[in-house]
Amino acid sequence: MKRTGSPGKRGQTDFRKKRSLNRKPSGRVNGRLSTINPMAFVRKAKVNNESSYIASRNIKNLPVHGSIITNLLNKGYQTPTEIQDKTLEAILDGKNLIGLAQTGTGKTGAFLIPLINNLLNNKAAFQVLVVAPTRELAMQTDREFQMIARGLNLFSISLIGGTSVNMDLRKLRRPCHFVIGTPGRLTDMVRQGALNLNNFTTIVLDEFDRLLDMGFSHDINQLVDGMNNRQQTVLFSATEDKSQKQLLNKLLDNPLEIRALNGNKSPDTIDQDIVSVNNGENKMDVLLRMLRDNSFEKVLLFADTKRLVSRICRDLRRAGIKADEIHGDKSQNYRTNALNSFKNMRIQVLVATDVASRGLDISQVSHVINYQQPRNMDSYIHRIGRTGRAGRSGKAITFVN
Repeated sequence: MKRTGSPGKRGQTDFRKKRSLNRKPSGRVNGRLSTINPMAFVRKAKVNNESSYIASRNIKNLPVHGSIITNLLNKGYQTPTEIQDKTLEAILDGKNLIGLAQTGTGKTGAFLIPLINNLLNNKAAFQVLVVAPTRELAMQTDREFQMIARGLNLFSISLIGGTSVNMDLRKLRRPCHFVIGTPGRLTDMVRQGALNLNNFTTIVLDEFDRLLDMGFSHDINQLVDGMNNRQQTVLFSATEDKSQKQLLNKLLDNPLEIRALNGNKSPDTIDQDIVSVNNGENKMDVLLRMLRDNSFEKVLLFADTKRLVSRICRDLRRAGIKADEIHGDKSQNYRTNALNSFKNMRIQVLVATDVASRGLDISQVSHVINYQQPRNMDSYIHRIGRTGRAGRSGKAITFVN
């Protein structure tokens, strides 16, 4: 959904990225030669892109319950995005679907709007199971559900790691219509007999390419195999892994595939560039010079390891930069507070591992910085997709050695 209004103005300074004139970037990641050509991280944003999608209808004309439309309008939404427009009827009709769209294009709303509408005629509890790869994405999806379903007497619960198991057990004693969670906590609730998968008729895998990789595939198979009454399977992501085709064929029977993108590519609204660090030059010093430029007002900085994230955050704080960190060793309460501080601009820089790269909708991120060259292009696309969202402009900078 596209909101009305324009984004606030950011700093106007044109920070000139520092490059070595005497050598070509090596593209090394943690001492290893990367398979990605560093020039893949250089791309100018397209201004006034003529190929931008124009919906043939607005929110008021969507074939869904009037209260859903009212809730969307109250949040400032006027027109559906391309992925929302193209998938709506298929999900309303109960079809199996694979939806692919660039980051920041409203994929969460694309499945929540029709599925919430479908429940209005059948309010039996525990109908829809939504699986997300990160805790932050699960909580964000739960918040968006509550906004869209306000006043409809429909309820959701969020089940994520890092929170009280006993509290989740108590939650599941109350009827709800949507269960939204991460794979590990969901399968734990199943093992404890608190979550009966036979109640569910619909499963949504959000960021399905991440959920089907080796880290989550066992849990996903357990969840899917336990849903004996599954009638609809919906998958969404910004990227796809061709090697997962066989897994997808097992999950979905004759799915409709909707693409609102051209392959695994970064959004056109993001201005992308690289910074080459010269021999003998301190990368942190280069970073600090960048961050002291007024245009770097809300920066999401990615690193590969939890230890490096903490080290960068410590060094930034020592240099007087307001910063915090998110990674898997932090408690859920800490992660939530750090994310809220970043959203509300109480800090300038949020340093994170890839737990912050999937699906998070944080408004007005001025820059995404890859302190290390990403391991693959999928990771790169998801990382930089935290800026330049919903048609707004953004900047992405990648350090290369």
